[in-house]
Amino acid sequence: MLEIRSFEFNMFGVNTYLVWNPATKEAAIIDPGMMNQTEQSRLESFIEENGLNPTQLINTHMHLDHIFGDRWTADRYGLKVMASADDEFLGKQAPAQARMFSLPLNPDPISVDEPLKDGDRLNIGGEEVSVMAVPGHSPGSLALYFPASGWVITGDVLFKGSIGRTDLVAGNYHQLIDSIRSKLLTLPSSTIVFPGHGGPTTIGQEKSANPYI
Repeated sequence: MLEIRSFEFNMFGVNTYLVWNPATKEAAIIDPGMMNQTEQSRLESFIEENGLNPTQLINTHMHLDHIFGDRWTADRYGLKVMASADDEFLGKQAPAQARMFSLPLNPDPISVDEPLKDGDRLNIGGEEVSVMAVPGHSPGSLALYFPASGWVITGDVLFKGSIGRTDLVAGNYHQLIDSIRSKLLTLPSSTIVFPGHGGPTTIGQEKSANPYI
């Protein structure tokens, strides 16, 4: 069974996830949102204290708040950026995204080194993980389904009692709803949802009580 730990980073309160195998210590860093040295040190200290070996860097999507820490993570641990090619334009427009939110920053543009697509299978810490394309919040939004662990990491597609916004560049409300209904809500009701912001929930809870779907 894999273990998971969330860290809340940057002014947007992004959940950065660290997923690892407690036996082999292999770890994946998902949506690294660290935007300063203090936040970088929090993640680095946890990794070192637990003897973890990061082997993958995965972005559920490439909005700025989820990629602040990509360059540092890639350089620090010698990793390639894995994400959907459909979101690469957002990564390359990181400086423009900062200007859109009036942030006094000039973040590095981020390119996708290893493209992920719907139906791909990843080995994360020895568990086979399904990559699900769930566009709508962004064109290349992905969810990562861990069937053996009973989790799904949904990025900014599905939240506890809410859904992702679609008023950003290339967002599409109808596409988002279709992604949630046709992909996420077909998972077992007991599946734990780890979203890009806020606390966890379950597929069953969102099926029965989420007013947006």
